[in-house]
Amino acid sequence: MKQYIQYLIIILLLYPSTLKGQDSSGDTPVVLEKLFGRLVNNSEDTARLRINDSIRIIVDSYVRSDSIFNHNFTNLRYLGQITSPDSLLKIVTWNLVLINSPGKYFCYLIKRGEPGKSNMVYSLTAGYREGLIMTDTTYTASDWYGALYYDLKPYIIAGKKCWVLLGVDFGNPVISRKIIEVLSFNADDSILFGRKWFESGDKLLYRQVFEYASNGMMTLRFTSDKSIVFDHLVPIFQSQKTDRQLYGSDFSFDAYNFENGKWRFSLNVDARNKE
Repeated sequence: MKQYIQYLIIILLLYPSTLKGQDSSGDTPVVLEKLFGRLVNNSEDTARLRINDSIRIIVDSYVRSDSIFNHNFTNLRYLGQITSPDSLLKIVTWNLVLINSPGKYFCYLIKRGEPGKSNMVYSLTAGYREGLIMTDTTYTASDWYGALYYDLKPYIIAGKKCWVLLGVDFGNPVISRKIIEVLSFNADDSILFGRKWFESGDKLLYRQVFEYASNGMMTLRFTSDKSIVFDHLVPIFQSQKTDRQLYGSDFSFDAYNFENGKWRFSLNVDARNKE
């Protein structure tokens, strides 16, 4: 414990400017890149946890700074940073891989404040878990499943503001997941994940979750404000249709298209660049 406290004191002394909510445009990305590099190269969980605590101190200061919506770290690996096209929401995520225990996800959601008011900052954490991400329920900040989000778009439905998120989950060692999620905020500003919005066959889902072999690849991307295109996943062996760790892309594409207030599934779409 004494060694841990000394370690944090060193971080505070060496990088005080990063902890005062300042511009964060100086040495901070260099410091973070070095810390993330140490995470990758260190093989001891206790050391990784200490390094990650230092990362959290710096990132927490960054997301609470006045410049959060005007600044983005460039050429910084391992830290995800995405801002919605309407500039009302920013998401910062990263994951911590551990050797002898489940890894963890860390996520900051920053909602731009009304004129004259401060931004709302939400800090989420979740441990890796092998179980399913449910598609028939909502999640909150307290039971968030954990993921890395890499793209988002804003929508207004029935007067309510929400954002569609694209994410990835590596929590299962043999199955990777891609996720289409919906984020909104309740009247009390609490977080709500999920909306009964995705029509697939006779089912109406709160989110879409794709599962495939962890050593495989899958694309999932917005092609417009009204279209999300993704690889069609099939089992490698027809006899193994229930085993998602044996699923992969067959190099065709499916889509969700936004029609009449819902995202409707379309099979076998042309995903080529029309230009």
